[in-house]
Amino acid sequence: MINFNQLVKNTKKDMTGLQKVSIDLLGDASTQMLNIAIKGYAYELGYNFEICEADFDQIDLQIFNSHSDLYDHPSDFVIIAETQQKLLKKFYDQSLEERPYFADKQLNRIKDIFNQLDSLKSPKAIIYFNFQEEDDGMFGNFANKTEFSFLYQVRKLNFLLTQFAVEHTAFQIMDYKLIHQRIGDEKAFSPQSYINNSMTLSLDVLPYASKYCVDIIAAQLGVFKKCLILDLDNTMWGGVIGDDGIENIQIGNLGIGKAFTALQKWAKELKERGIILAICSKNYEEVAKNVFENHPEMVLKLEDVSVFVANWDNKADNIKYIQNVLNIGFDSMVFLDDNKFERELVKQNIPQITVPDLPEDPAEYVNYLKHLNLFETATFVQNDTQRTKQYQEESERKKDEVKYSSQDDFLKDLQMKADVSEFNEFNLPRIAQLIQRSNQFNLRTIRYSEEELRKLKTSDNHVCFSVSLSDKYGDYGLVSILIVEIKDDSYFIDTWVMSCRVLNRGLENFVINYLENLVKEDERASKIVGEYLPTKKNILVKELYESLGFVEVNMVWELSADKFETKKTFISETDKVK
Repeated sequence: MINFNQLVKNTKKDMTGLQKVSIDLLGDASTQMLNIAIKGYAYELGYNFEICEADFDQIDLQIFNSHSDLYDHPSDFVIIAETQQKLLKKFYDQSLEERPYFADKQLNRIKDIFNQLDSLKSPKAIIYFNFQEEDDGMFGNFANKTEFSFLYQVRKLNFLLTQFAVEHTAFQIMDYKLIHQRIGDEKAFSPQSYINNSMTLSLDVLPYASKYCVDIIAAQLGVFKKCLILDLDNTMWGGVIGDDGIENIQIGNLGIGKAFTALQKWAKELKERGIILAICSKNYEEVAKNVFENHPEMVLKLEDVSVFVANWDNKADNIKYIQNVLNIGFDSMVFLDDNKFERELVKQNIPQITVPDLPEDPAEYVNYLKHLNLFETATFVQNDTQRTKQYQEESERKKDEVKYSSQDDFLKDLQMKADVSEFNEFNLPRIAQLIQRSNQFNLRTIRYSEEELRKLKTSDNHVCFSVSLSDKYGDYGLVSILIVEIKDDSYFIDTWVMSCRVLNRGLENFVINYLENLVKEDERASKIVGEYLPTKKNILVKELYESLGFVEVNMVWELSADKFETKKTFISETDKVK
């Protein structure tokens, strides 16, 4: 973990050209050092955080006064850092009769804070610190059994916060409780600093707290890890399969084998959560796959792996091949290898990829990786568990594609079917997720939360629909979204995103054909208007509107109804049951 001194140095570096993100920071203790740490860690991820720090212990005054400084400026995110120390003081101020209701009372106040900010300021997310669960020593172990104890109430409050966060996607929890547990009370909190400077976060804990805050914000902005690439020998099992043979590698429930089994189980859980697993190993493919197929104690199986690469080529080149198959950014990939030489080779050749420096002792692998918080996310839907199968199907498509003499022949033979649906409560979580995740095919890169999408789908001035795609190999799932605002005499494309898994399938032609038909049936509109807002990642769609027949007019792209032409596509719409 980067130390606080380096974070301070980062804040003095040139941030010209970095993406700006506006933050409001409020706390009931001193937040000056937290401000510096967050800004310094944001630089590590390529962001320039412009942080407006409220005065010390002015949370309620700033939030519940609509004329306060907080409402003088827009901001993308609000961070609220309340502390266990101030919470304990509030608890002691309660009468004995009031204490069993303390957590509920605090939650109601936090709900009021959220509702006030959401209605008057509407940030992308409100990030709230939960509380360390420290006993005040009044009841001993019996504190776990009585509602009158502070420990009982703070644990209850943390649980209530998680329930509230589930109900409100714009409310995000910064898990300070977990950070405090991991580094220990003596390193996380200095009584002297608190008494003398009102600082509750030590210099040791600040890098972790700042990282977690920035991780949450980055995920909300659509930046997170999607793929874990794994080496095999001495990473996924102990020993070298080519030398030791399948019967002698170390894996299972004995000795150091338990460490490799633990890592496999960790990777398996990531796969179940929707993270893509890939293998990149210097090995003979047949020998390496034999372990997955025939070793009785292997946790990971071939069906868990989306792309399997085992050969004697350069690992950086093999990772580039994996990236090409998956069609995701290198910055969304993590590579694990026990060999320092291989790690450095990949870092030098692919600087965007995350390559953790694994400990020398495999027994420390999983604990080390857990602490890095590599796989922060903004959403999770049940369909994420199907991602491995979808990428395996895509790998089969790519293998077969080379057999065709033309791209059109290949697309025809795919037998693609599209299902167009209006936004509804069933598909809304996946729609919100795709909006958060899509960077390459994203014309304006506007990030909507579930709650915002829920409002749009009932708006009389908006047309919102999603597109799911399938072919003879399998089901891609929900892969494209269009949000159109009807204003004046036009359909303005507010948001158009598409999964990178269906690029080069002609889906953009299908979507624009569908939209043109809607315009023809709507007396309110006579043209479609699109806008391209460039980012570092969406250059792919820079010329999309021009390729679809739009004409540039005053910095936007227009397509008049009298110019509508059906675009070539090999996708047919699924027959609807009437």
